[in-house]
Amino acid sequence: MSRWLCVFLLVCLPLEGTLAEELVKRSNSGICHDRQSPYYERTKNFRPFNDLVACLESGGRLPKGHPGYQSGVSPTPRPEAQIRPQPSPLFRASSSLQVSGYDRSQFGQWIDEDGDCLNTRHELLLKLSTSTIETDGNRCLVRRGRWNDPYTGKIFYESRQMDIDHLVPLKWAWDRGADSWSREKRIAFANDESNLFAVEASINRQKGALGPVHWLPPNEAFRCQYILRFTRIVKKYDLHFTPDESTAVGVLRKNVCG
Repeated sequence: MSRWLCVFLLVCLPLEGTLAEELVKRSNSGICHDRQSPYYERTKNFRPFNDLVACLESGGRLPKGHPGYQSGVSPTPRPEAQIRPQPSPLFRASSSLQVSGYDRSQFGQWIDEDGDCLNTRHELLLKLSTSTIETDGNRCLVRRGRWNDPYTGKIFYESRQMDIDHLVPLKWAWDRGADSWSREKRIAFANDESNLFAVEASINRQKGALGPVHWLPPNEAFRCQYILRFTRIVKKYDLHFTPDESTAVGVLRKNVCG
């Protein structure tokens, strides 16, 4: 999308700021409908954005009949937008919440709760493998198995390719209440299998400390479960979304889960 079109959309087609009232809808066919679109009210199944430029930069396009489309300017997004890792942020809800003092060591390390020499990482690899596993000589490390990464839908056979991801990231939790927890509670949270997935290492690094407002799994079939499970963990540990995040997650849940 050319710089001129960005200026046109932002200046000539102003968007009002409330998420609920001025939601931009990207239809299943990839068309971005704001309230200038003649098809806005008829679009019932959509991916939500809170401004038109963000929708277009995700790979969407304008509908026929939209003033921007009629201007004769190509609605094709910039090349860098076409190759941006997906999913891109769905909302521009506040992501600047920062509570000082975070350090990964405050959540401890993987623990061996039952004393069988398999720590949490390897216990989970053992439990999640859908085929026979291979361990090291001491049977303390899982080397090979068969794992279905729910974030990507890919199959992996080597444990070294896998990360154990905290669904609700430790840093995200710290910024939303875990800073006041005891060390014991933080360690329990970090080792809680209900908050852990075995996923491709690179996708875990892409996710980082983001929550569902700013990151969703590329595997669309898993997104609803991801959102629901994330919110259950937040509730289980008395964490909290910011007001903007709470609104955005509600919209996500409605439109992703139906």
